[in-house]
Amino acid sequence: MFFITKETAPAGVGFSTFGTTHLLWLLAFVLLCAVSIIFYRRLDATKKSIMIKIIGGSVLFLEILKNIVAIAVNDFGVGHLPFHLCGINVILISFDIFKPTKIVCNFLYYLGIPGAILALLFPNWTVLPCLNFFAIHSFVIHMLLVLYPLILVTGGDIKPNIKAMPRCILLLVIMAIPIYFLNLLWNTNFMFLMDPETGNPLELFEKYLGSHLWGFPILLPIVMFIMYIPMPIASLFGKKENKDKKQEKEEVTVG
Repeated sequence: MFFITKETAPAGVGFSTFGTTHLLWLLAFVLLCAVSIIFYRRLDATKKSIMIKIIGGSVLFLEILKNIVAIAVNDFGVGHLPFHLCGINVILISFDIFKPTKIVCNFLYYLGIPGAILALLFPNWTVLPCLNFFAIHSFVIHMLLVLYPLILVTGGDIKPNIKAMPRCILLLVIMAIPIYFLNLLWNTNFMFLMDPETGNPLELFEKYLGSHLWGFPILLPIVMFIMYIPMPIASLFGKKENKDKKQEKEEVTVG
């Protein structure tokens, strides 16, 4: 049972969305983020760079390991290719750890984090047993996909820019167009362009508007705006903190 896949899993062996197993994983995710952010902020620049490379390298390693295992159990197919949003983020992170760029950093923050969080909240691997390689892998890699850009932002290494939002959406569209045609060719559902899948919030758009694709132009700006909200708030707190430190320094000098 440890190496069965979604395609070979018998009925009744999986776990329920927001059941005990799922909630424990979500709790572990929250704790991992909190501890990692605190730890990262206390490191110097050299150690921060090492930690980022370890997290980014772990993401790439886990993706490669998943494919090796899938090949070993004779279950590797085109559906394992990294053409879902999270798979694309694996590739982007692999490049980012060596040569960071503003567009990639913004993309990982504005779209990568929400995408991975949605995958954790509404996993499509619930048909698998909780003690299963592919289930464990899916939880862990999506956690790291959130953690990588999150600690960079909270650590002050990157500052998401509101002006980068249109470019992030454009990059997503540029990737989605060829992937749509690959879906037609391979009968796949990369980026959920063909079907929302059960439990996905995109189902609501299919139910009420006739197509789940309406969810993308409606939800994307909303999600990206929500992701931007912490930026000006953090900036205000940062300015206040710097002002307080300056006043303390002046008081010490006068004293």
